Amino acid sequence: MATGLTSLHFLITLYFILKVPLMFAQDDHFIYNGFHQDNLLLDGTARIHPDGLLQLTNNSQQQVGHAFFRLPLKFNTSSSGLTQALSFSTNFVFAIVPQTPPIGGHGIAFTISPSWKIPNDSYSNYLGLLNPSDDGLSKNHFLAIELDTTKGPEVQDKDDNHVGIDVNSLKSIESATATYFSDQEGKNISVELLSGNPMHLWIDYNETEKLLNVTLSPTDIQKPNRPLLSTRIDLSQYLLKSMYVGFSAATSAVASDHYILGWSFNKSGQAQSLDVSKLPQPPRQRKSKDRQGQIIMILIIAVVIVLILVTAAIFVLRRKKYAEILEDWESEYGPHRFSYKNIYKATKGFSDKELLGEGGFGKVYKGTLHSSNTQIAVKKVSHDSKQGMKEFVAEIISMGRLRHRNLVQLLGYCRRKGELLLVYDYMPNGSLEKFLYGNERTNLNWLQRFRILKGVASGLLYLHEEWEQVVLHRDIKSSNVLLDAELNGKLGDFGLARLCEHGAILETTRVAGTVGYLAPELTKTGRATTYTDVFAFGAFMLEVACGRKPIEIRGLPEEVILVDWVFGCWRKGAILDASDPKLEGNYVVKEMELVLKLGLLCSHSTPAVRPSMREVMQLLDGDADLQELPHESTIFGNFTNVEASEILLSINSSFDKGLTASSSTDSVLDSGR
Repeated sequence: MATGLTSLHFLITLYFILKVPLMFAQDDHFIYNGFHQDNLLLDGTARIHPDGLLQLTNNSQQQVGHAFFRLPLKFNTSSSGLTQALSFSTNFVFAIVPQTPPIGGHGIAFTISPSWKIPNDSYSNYLGLLNPSDDGLSKNHFLAIELDTTKGPEVQDKDDNHVGIDVNSLKSIESATATYFSDQEGKNISVELLSGNPMHLWIDYNETEKLLNVTLSPTDIQKPNRPLLSTRIDLSQYLLKSMYVGFSAATSAVASDHYILGWSFNKSGQAQSLDVSKLPQPPRQRKSKDRQGQIIMILIIAVVIVLILVTAAIFVLRRKKYAEILEDWESEYGPHRFSYKNIYKATKGFSDKELLGEGGFGKVYKGTLHSSNTQIAVKKVSHDSKQGMKEFVAEIISMGRLRHRNLVQLLGYCRRKGELLLVYDYMPNGSLEKFLYGNERTNLNWLQRFRILKGVASGLLYLHEEWEQVVLHRDIKSSNVLLDAELNGKLGDFGLARLCEHGAILETTRVAGTVGYLAPELTKTGRATTYTDVFAFGAFMLEVACGRKPIEIRGLPEEVILVDWVFGCWRKGAILDASDPKLEGNYVVKEMELVLKLGLLCSHSTPAVRPSMREVMQLLDGDADLQELPHESTIFGNFTNVEASEILLSINSSFDKGLTASSSTDSVLDSGR
């Protein structure tokens, strides 16, 4: 029985040896790597956790907590008329965890005080040490090193994240924003006292030199070589013979949990270093009750914000200038439909300062979408047919799926009353027309012009043959060819474009396009085909090469038709005379002749004789040869038809897989494109 009791006693003793944190204490020096209830004198909200963690305050408001070493220490005593040294050294690890980051209060103070019983009327903003009536009195006889997380104007704090030295008053004799000196980087590094992370503070006083040093750093950094604060002060003028050492902390309307993890003190030499690995850690999570309170508060704030936003949204949507009609069938177009409000704001209310151009179709404005900071061009198109609006928008959305490097990207649309707004990518260099005819632009050289022609031809080939449907542009001209930042040509303005299936014939009763670019059969039948686009492209080619518009009015009633003039130069054996004088002869002769002759061929009055865009691309790429044109002027432009057999078009193409000119033409006729 005795043996059993002895074994039980041994086990209990072993348990406490392992469980109780390492500690050592004598009358003038001690070290606590965690605390035990018998080590300290506690007051207010201060308590010690089972794991040895000292908590000075909880997250209750307007509370103070004190913890002092259990015995007073001898300071400023005299023996035989000689004053003993006041020197002392201490270091401790602390953590301040705010209740509602990043706001917390008020802070921790290490203090040397005449008594461990602080009056109950001490104020929270005085860190639980004083009240306004006794702040600064000489009878206080205390020293405090404050770790302050609020800016108290009544005590002249420098900021809400500082370390200060206080003597008889909470108005610091010296203070500094919380930083530590990095020996590696050679500079001060900021730290946040309210971060909730453990930090290490060293306080050293040398009575001989009358020098007080305060040093701060995170726990994973060794003690820096340079202190944060260094003040010359004679503590013998302030401290009494018997003093208590310890900590004070306080909360106010906002609260923090203030913790001390470990503490080392020496009155007769250098304090021992704390073993950070053995220190208890402050809790990272709030109590469930506190979390619920925070969640409820956040939810209340969120509900209020949502109500405000909903109310504001309803108010804005009802405003007249943003009014628009949304029909059920438009919901399927999702992101392709822009809100009028966003476009209105993007164009600054369709300001004249944002106007890029205007014509028979309407006006074009520059804009910037605030949500993505994307630059756009907005074109206003009038559409009178209410019955055909749904079909028209469906085609617009379909064309929004077109993807080609030489097509201006159609991003979507907005419909408001009888007005349709088309949203495109913004082209910073504007239209080709301004470069050809405007005085404010730099003249384009031939290399740039030829590259633009090939680019537009490639885009048209994609529209006619390479996309899932046939797209008839119906308005090819220099003003609808836009230039990007590198002066690459991109065909734009799909406001008149129409779709049809491959092999189908587009039926329309409305002639659309621009005079000078309209094929002769279009004005008679109203039927648009790929041939009518090719005719317009031919006029465009001549326009770029000659620097002249398809129809020029020199003097009423005289008109100069470009295709006739170019044909006349060719018949005289001087087709290069038609080239743009601005080029000053700086061009590749073979390329210029090809463009001028191909422009004439595309302007043939018989649709079936015009080349397809694939054949045009082969000619421009040098993969096919264009033979000499016939000399009959009546087969070009808007004149009477001549039998197709009168024109001999011979194309030898390495990409045509052996197709002859006639078979290629027949395939175009059969397809109805």
